[in-house]
Amino acid sequence: MTFSIAARCAETGMFGIAIASSSPAVASRCAWARAGVGVVATQNITDPTLGERGLDLMALGVDAPQALAVIMETAPFIDYRQLALIDGAGRTACFSGARALGVFNTAEGRDCVAAGNMLASDQVPAAMVAAFEMATGHLAERLLAAMKAAMALGGEAGPIHSAGVKVVDTASWPIVDLRIDWAEDGPIDLLEAAWVVYAPQIHAYVTRALDPRDAPSYGVPGDL
Repeated sequence: MTFSIAARCAETGMFGIAIASSSPAVASRCAWARAGVGVVATQNITDPTLGERGLDLMALGVDAPQALAVIMETAPFIDYRQLALIDGAGRTACFSGARALGVFNTAEGRDCVAAGNMLASDQVPAAMVAAFEMATGHLAERLLAAMKAAMALGGEAGPIHSAGVKVVDTASWPIVDLRIDWAEDGPIDLLEAAWVVYAPQIHAYVTRALDPRDAPSYGVPGDL
C-alpha cells in the first residue's frame, strides 16, 4: 500500500523522502527527516513512533544499520513493519517484516534507499533507486523523478491516492514539506505541480523565518 525513497544529497547535505500510497495522508505518518541526522520511512501497517525513534538513535551517532538493528530487537510487532533508513554519512538500511503486505521489496543505492509493499512489481524499488541516481537538480526533483519511475512500472498494485515530499537542510524545520493528502487520481502529478510553484520560493521562506528584514516582498495582493 506504500512505496517510498529516502535520500541524502552528497553535495548539499540535505536529506529528503518522497512517498505515495493508496491510503490517505501517507506522508503525515510515514515520512520522517531531521536536518543533519537522516531520514526514516516507516510503512506497511505503520507505527509512526519508529520514525522518531530511528532519528533519535542516529542523532546519538548510531549509524543506519545499527539503528535498524536496535529497532528490530526492541519494537513490538516488528514483523508487520517495513522500514528504510539513511544516516548522515549516506549509509542505508532497510527491513521488511514477514507480514509485509502483497508484493514487497527494498533496494539500496548511492545515498538512497527505496522500499515498497503491495507493489505492482518487485522491481519498483530498484527502478526508484536507478532513477534517483541518474537524476540531477534539487534533491526534491530527484526524489520526484524516482516516484515517476515507480509509476512507470505500475507503482502500487492498486490506485494511489496520496503522496508527499519532504526535504530538510540546515534549519530545524523542513524547507520542503509538500503533501497531497487525497486525490482520486494522479497525486504524484499534483505533487510535482505543487513543487513547481513552491521551488522558486524556498529561499524566501527560509529568509523570512531567520531574518524578516532581509526577506523579499511577499508577492501577495496588498503587499507594499
